[in-house]
Amino acid sequence: SSGGGKAAKKKKWSKGKVKDKAQHAVTLDKPTYDRILKEVPTFKFISQSILIERLKVNGSLARVAIRHLEKEGQIKRIVHHSGQLVYSALSWTSCFIT
Repeated sequence: SSGGGKAAKKKKWSKGKVKDKAQHAVTLDKPTYDRILKEVPTFKFISQSILIERLKVNGSLARVAIRHLEKEGQIKRIVHHSGQLVYSALSWTSCFIT
């Protein structure tokens, strides 16, 4: 402290940056379902996070959509890991070692 009678100024902490809350779909409506069937099988790289980002759906819907497309035979699994499942369109799977 300084010898003077003036008190030190209190440090003001920044509040940090506030990220906008994402407004993702939580139910599967017809337009979103049609878009999934049309667009997703054309993606080179398909994962839960890619679907969330591009289609603005929540994680649960993204997982359900991926499982549905795999069952229909429209996409193929490349990497299976408990944390992350990675898929690719059938046209791209020849590029990967399976």
